[in-house]
Amino acid sequence: MPTHHCPGLFQLKQFFTSQRASGVWSKSPLRHLEKWGTYAFWKRQARTWHWMSGAICLIGMLLFSLTGITLNHAHQIPAKPKVTELEMVLSEGAQASISPDMEISDAAAVPPRIANEIRRELGVDLAGLKGEWTDIDVYVSLPRPGGDAWLTVDRETGDVFYELTSRGPISYLNDLHKGRSTGPVWSLFLDIFAVATIVFCMTGLWLLQIHSQRRGSTWPLVMGGLAIPVIILLFFLHI
Repeated sequence: MPTHHCPGLFQLKQFFTSQRASGVWSKSPLRHLEKWGTYAFWKRQARTWHWMSGAICLIGMLLFSLTGITLNHAHQIPAKPKVTELEMVLSEGAQASISPDMEISDAAAVPPRIANEIRRELGVDLAGLKGEWTDIDVYVSLPRPGGDAWLTVDRETGDVFYELTSRGPISYLNDLHKGRSTGPVWSLFLDIFAVATIVFCMTGLWLLQIHSQRRGSTWPLVMGGLAIPVIILLFFLHI
């Protein structure tokens, strides 16, 4: 049976052959183009990207796998919330800056003088945070992974009340998994981790395709990994 060649590929091979025969090939930048079309080159690329993305994702995948189990069994894992309450009274000057006689918009930030006093006395940082203002007090929500916190300031008396609830390390890790109250930096990390995980999976699929001819069980196992969750979703989801 005659062998048919792609005209463009055949001409490219002829070009490289003629260039290699010349004395200038070793100095030509075109010599790098030839290896890009080889099977071995792309196989090495797949392996390189796979282990690099795997190294980046390793700790994150372990964390998300473990917290996936704890989230799946959250109702079976006992949690004993620890509540901490702190109180103080603002100085007369600080209290006067938020007296009920002053008009303050509902979403205004906590004044710097009050934030500084509270940080100094209670160790709670309110810098730049907005509060919910009424005629008698201001309420500041302070959500955090693994717990919750809030603070109120009485505008008439200057009394400050702070409450912190901690639900333990497992709840903390679960909230990291969900990205709950973790801030923009952790959110950016989750995006980068997700991209790296996609690269890891796709290069893994690429390597499976490369080795599938010598390993007959490759595609049945891949299809099994797809079929099992689909069957569960279709027939056992509400059982």
